[in-house]
Order: sequence, then structure tokens, then C-alpha cells
Amino acid sequence: MGTVAAAMATAEAGGLTGEPAGRRVRALAGELAGFRRVQRLAYECAEAVAARLQPGITEREAARMQREWLRERGVRDWFHLPFAWFGDRTAFVNFRVPFQFFPTGRRLEPGMPFILDLAPVHRGFAADIGYSGSLGANPVQERLMADLEAHRELILREVRERRPLRGIYEDVDRLMVRQGYANRHRAYPFGVIAHKVDRVRERSWSPRLFGFGTQSLKGLAGDALRGHREGWSPLWSPYRFSDHPPQPGLWAVEPHLGFRGTGAKFEEILVVTDSADPQESAFWLDDDLPHVRRWAEAK
Repeated sequence: MGTVAAAMATAEAGGLTGEPAGRRVRALAGELAGFRRVQRLAYECAEAVAARLQPGITEREAARMQREWLRERGVRDWFHLPFAWFGDRTAFVNFRVPFQFFPTGRRLEPGMPFILDLAPVHRGFAADIGYSGSLGANPVQERLMADLEAHRELILREVRERRPLRGIYEDVDRLMVRQGYANRHRAYPFGVIAHKVDRVRERSWSPRLFGFGTQSLKGLAGDALRGHREGWSPLWSPYRFSDHPPQPGLWAVEPHLGFRGTGAKFEEILVVTDSADPQESAFWLDDDLPHVRRWAEAK
């Protein structure tokens, strides 16, 4: 069938035939285009809401702003509802239980860092993104964001080398230590740095469980069951169940750095294929994202 990258380029050029292989290539290119659209929509939401943040706004208000912005654009389902973290909550200081992740009455102050984390489902495609910023200048968070570029490069390189996910996680940890930072994604449930993302059955309304869409949870549970039988996990963690090579599919990856009460992260989709070509065996779904542009402008 060819590689995913070649498939997308051929499909976008309109050069596919009507043969069965061509139909498969078109379908694959269409799938990735759908995921790219919803990921860009999520980042557009984060940028729009970040531009409206003012002193005194609470995390709950910022989360509601994200929900309303996306609902106005047709989003009716979620992998998870939007989160907002302000101040030392960006570094998950003293987080002990899952309920502490939910938005609180913490108010934003000048110079305070923030993270917006949202995971909409639109037209059956899901995304899960993280956007870091601050209300005015915050040199510490700006440094954290700059240093995250090396993590994006390391993760892609080692996935292409087909290193076990658990080993890549440990290498990310070691890089953080060399940079002088703490690993804050370890505070997430199961300590995950990433999880698989799949198509979601589209419904006009879907119930939620603890802020997570039930349709998305069903998909993740199905992956977990199938992965258990086949020897892989849809959760990329520091534990033994992630001690396997990268599984083909889409992964929402979120390295999260912390330093003295300030946190920063990005989250975006990494595409993993079964191609023998290293360049096409893994690639970021989209390089036109806020953090990538920020790094390019700084050079």
C-alpha cells in the first residue's frame, strides 16, 4: 500500500487510481486529514481562549470558555472535557488523587503560568492537546517551553528506532534530569506520557464519566483488551506493560516539565506506521502548531 506519508502526498496531489490499493490510500489520507483538522481546531481554541484570559479569571471559567468556543463550532463530544491549570498547579504541586486535575476556583494573576488541556471529538475524529502560556512574561515557563523541543526530537527519533516505549520514557526522564527539571507527566494516572487516539463513533450527544466521553473510553478499553491479548498497551507508561515496541496508530504525546512550582508541556498526535522506511515509520501529524512555530521563530 505504500507509506502513510507517500499516501498523503499522492492523495493530496489527486494522483490516485480507482484500484483497491488506491482506495485504501485515499481512506488513510482522509483519516489523517480528519485528525489533523480536529487537532488544529483544538489549538485554535486554546489560542483564542489564552488571548482572552485576564487577571481574576478562574480555572473553571477558563475551562468553560474552551467548552463554549468549541460547541459554537460543532463539537458535541469529548475524549475529556477541557482542563485549565494556573500557577503551581501547572506543575501538579501536591497532586495526589485524580480529582485534583479538575478545574478549581484558582484565579489567574499577572505573570502566572497556565496550561490549557482539551480533547474534543469532531465528526468522529479525536484530538488531545496541551497549550502552555502565561499572563504576561514568565521567564521560567518560557525556558521550560524552549527545552521541550529536545523532548519532541528525542521521542520521534527513538520511536523511529523502534525502541520499547518504556525505554523511551526512561530516556525522556534522563533528559529532564540533565536539564534540571522534574517529570510531571508521572503524576497523571498510570504515569502516562501518551495514549492511543482512535476514531470515535459520532453521536449528537454522548454521556460522560468523570469528565471523559464514554465513547472514547470504550475505544480505549477495547484497545486495552486487544493489546493485552497481543502484548501491547494503549497507555505509554514507565511500567512493564509498556515494555514493547511502538504500536502502529495515533498517539497523543505530552511530555510535561516542572521546575519549582512552574510547569509546561505540549501535547500533540504522533503517527506510528509499520513502514520499513525510518522517516515514514513515525512522524508528527502536524508541524504547524503553536509550540513548533515558537521554536522556529526563536532560531
